[in-house]
Amino acid sequence: MSTLREKYSKEVVPRLQKDLGLTNRLRVPRMTKIVLNMGLGIKDKDVIKRLVDELAVISGQRPVLTKSRKSISNFKLREGMVIGAKVTLRGARMYDFMERLVHAALPRIRDFRGLSTRGVDSHGNYTLGIKEQSIFPEVDPNDVKEVQGMDITIVTTARDRNEALALLRAMGMPFAEN
Repeated sequence: MSTLREKYSKEVVPRLQKDLGLTNRLRVPRMTKIVLNMGLGIKDKDVIKRLVDELAVISGQRPVLTKSRKSISNFKLREGMVIGAKVTLRGARMYDFMERLVHAALPRIRDFRGLSTRGVDSHGNYTLGIKEQSIFPEVDPNDVKEVQGMDITIVTTARDRNEALALLRAMGMPFAEN
């Protein structure tokens, strides 16, 4: 069992229950899934395969390729071309990824001063963008041929921004002090 999952059930739930004034333990917000999305754009097949393989190594799960829905001649885009890749993590993989993100990947960002709290929407979900995939320890920076960013969305059961921020702070997300 993941250490972050144990921390959630043993430390985070009681603390959030007290801080948010919740009487029911099941009402405490929790993470439901983490979605990693890599917009690849129009690239050749070898580059796409390499980037998809890196996303698979980062997530521990095979990505789903996203394809264009219609053709746009000005962008040299044809219907059905691969333009992105995404992975949805749930359960143990979600907690493992969250732990690696907080403790290994984010501290490797140059000039890192904390994450912005503006990424939390009114439904309690948090989205952050990463400029390069090489911050993850699973990716060897010497093997990276092309730098590619990705979006990471953490979906929670929080009812509003404040609950989501309380949950993510308790889970160890390093937010900047504004």
